[in-house]
Amino acid sequence: MTAAPISHRRRQAAFIFVFITVVLDMLALGMTIPVFPQLILGFTGGNHAYAAEINGLFSTVWALMQFLFSPVQGALSDRFGRRPVILASNFGLGLDYILMAAAPALSWLFVGRILSGITAASVSTANAYIADVTAPEKRARAFGMMGMAFGIGFILGPAAGGLLGSIDVRLPFWVAAGLSIVNGFYGLIVLPESLPADKRARFDWRKANPLGALKLLRSHRELFGLAAVALLNFLAHAVLPTITVLYLTYRYGWGEGMIGLCMALIGACSMVVQGGVIGPTVARFGERKTLYIGLAFGVAGFAMFGLAPTGWWFLTGVPVLAMWGLASAAALALMSRHVAPNEQGALQGANASIMGIASMIGPAIFTLSYAVAIKAETLPGAPFLLASVFLVAGLLVSLQVTRGE
Repeated sequence: MTAAPISHRRRQAAFIFVFITVVLDMLALGMTIPVFPQLILGFTGGNHAYAAEINGLFSTVWALMQFLFSPVQGALSDRFGRRPVILASNFGLGLDYILMAAAPALSWLFVGRILSGITAASVSTANAYIADVTAPEKRARAFGMMGMAFGIGFILGPAAGGLLGSIDVRLPFWVAAGLSIVNGFYGLIVLPESLPADKRARFDWRKANPLGALKLLRSHRELFGLAAVALLNFLAHAVLPTITVLYLTYRYGWGEGMIGLCMALIGACSMVVQGGVIGPTVARFGERKTLYIGLAFGVAGFAMFGLAPTGWWFLTGVPVLAMWGLASAAALALMSRHVAPNEQGALQGANASIMGIASMIGPAIFTLSYAVAIKAETLPGAPFLLASVFLVAGLLVSLQVTRGE
């Protein structure tokens, strides 16, 4: 028995819901960023060194949960459909934020961070939903919109979290919980299933683990090459949250206000590209050339960041780097063409696992290179130049593997 086709109107409502889900997921995550270290500090008796160690541990564990459970959620959505997995994630995140908001001890907060990493892994299922309901030639633009949702959440989230945290350090967690639960009830009303029953795959634990999920990426030469490009992309991206604030403070002497404006500019430029530039670019040049163009802009943008002699020169690199967003959407669209409908969840789970790998090793690579550069008093922008090198490698790989696209 097959599911009834989704009408155009319901398809639009579903896309809007998935978009809102990603925005709220990122908004909730962003709201906790400025207050989470303060919450940890309260449990450590004001010991900043210990709090920093605990915060680093929590971040690593969160990335590890993403790495482990993104394939599980992707495989579950291939077996049982996208709708129940997305909704379960909404309600699960809401309950998890309640747990962290009410946590009476550091151990409870640690459990909450683990559950947050597991339930937030639904982004892979959201991308699979988009692949289900979008024609292949329109997927790059749709994935770009998902990137825009990320940007909106990460711009508004920290600002809202800082404002709410000034009232009570636990208040952002309560608000995040409410947003997630309300969104879950909204989804119960408007979200149809996108994967018909006759196109679903059996659940297989051999595929629902990171190593098994990554095997899917080896099923096609182009798919494997594009996965390598994705890994290099994610690695390069890790330099931004890891080094940027330290770099701007050290090299240009910027304070919190100027850094905040810079971050807002980065997010705004990224949203413009994701929401308004990707569609026309793909329509004119195709996904393959759009991938090349995006990677080339990424190479140039990071090089400008690393070599900028003044803060104003650094700012000129922001719109250039924002154009790098063309690459990720084009790569996702190209990858989605190489798997069957009942493998879209597994593909997105594998992509999320790649992101988890980069999230675990990228910060170490860039903090080490930054520390070495600072100690040697040579080139403090070395981490950005290293990110540029990663993207040069990604561009070379993409040129090689997409020749037949």
